[in-house]
Amino acid sequence: MSEPIVLTPDQRPRALNVAGFDITVLASDAQTSGYEVFLQAGVDGKGPGPHQHPWDESFYVVSGEITCAIDGIETVASAGTFVHVPGGSTHWYKFGAGGAELLSMTSKGNASRMYTDFDNESSRENPDRSLYGELAAKHGQQMATPQS
Repeated sequence: MSEPIVLTPDQRPRALNVAGFDITVLASDAQTSGYEVFLQAGVDGKGPGPHQHPWDESFYVVSGEITCAIDGIETVASAGTFVHVPGGSTHWYKFGAGGAELLSMTSKGNASRMYTDFDNESSRENPDRSLYGELAAKHGQQMATPQS
């Protein structure tokens, strides 16, 4: 059984560096018994490339805009937009001009551990970005070939 969570801004854990953008774990699967919640922020052009994973992922754009695609259908999501990505869908997103912030949620709780592994690699003096694919696969995520 999970415990209540009340997390004020000054109690947030540090943001994880995931390939050049920030992801703050607000609630992990260990805390919620089944889903995870993240605050993500990035500058123009940053964001994950095409990938897929077995867990569902949803996000709500808090500020700015992002361009995203789900199974080849591209859209621009501005502040106030909610997007749901079913597990197994190939998807990607990039933060728009001026940057953006989004609140994301995942089911089945593997993302926080994966993001922590990415952050550990990113914090090295000479990070080996080629390891990201291996780290993602360790957590059930697969990189995908960009769709035209």
